[in-house]
Amino acid sequence: MTERIIATTTHGRYLVIPSAVSGPAPMLVGFHGYGEDADMQLERLRAIPGSASWVIVSIQALHRFYDRRTNAVVASWMTRQDREAAIADNLAYVHKCLDAVSAELPTIRKIVFAGFSQGVAMAFRAATNATGFEAGVVSVGGDVPPELAPDALKRLSGALVIRGASDPWYLKEQLAADERRLKESSVKVRAIEFNGAHEWSGDVAAAASGFLAISYPASMLPQSR
Repeated sequence: MTERIIATTTHGRYLVIPSAVSGPAPMLVGFHGYGEDADMQLERLRAIPGSASWVIVSIQALHRFYDRRTNAVVASWMTRQDREAAIADNLAYVHKCLDAVSAELPTIRKIVFAGFSQGVAMAFRAATNATGFEAGVVSVGGDVPPELAPDALKRLSGALVIRGASDPWYLKEQLAADERRLKESSVKVRAIEFNGAHEWSGDVAAAASGFLAISYPASMLPQSR
């Protein structure tokens, strides 16, 4: 038997909320966790104080399946099978989403990618491949993907890495290792541990709000509509 892989065309789903400001705005782009959908991540992004001044985009993973408990359609970013090809497909998909949003709405070349759990790896991959953009990352409950070299990570404008103190999957030691790795790659990074588990909590939203304010201060935004 000979195993081969082949490229094919598929269709993805993303959600967009225009900025509340009157002129071009930065983009806040979200990636959901395993077994979730774009709607869930969109609500997390909308709950971040100050996010209404950004163009909010929530991208849904390409690999959809039914949740056995609820029969809802959910998705996964990838598995270990054909990993490199899946990463390339996902990055091409994200670039197409960003191009489509930029063609539809007035935006500036500033993005914060926000990932939860499995979506964290996508946030870092997208940010380090966002050619022509100033890109930062908010990561919650997931680690920096292993294949990203220091030369790639140093392209980030900044990073906020967060874990819940009782998170059984993203451990305290991994948070410390990710913080160290980012600092060694000359990334401005802030690491936070909140009182919670594997979740996107109110504490996460507050911390993300502060990161957005630093990334693109309100004084730089046009007046609200």
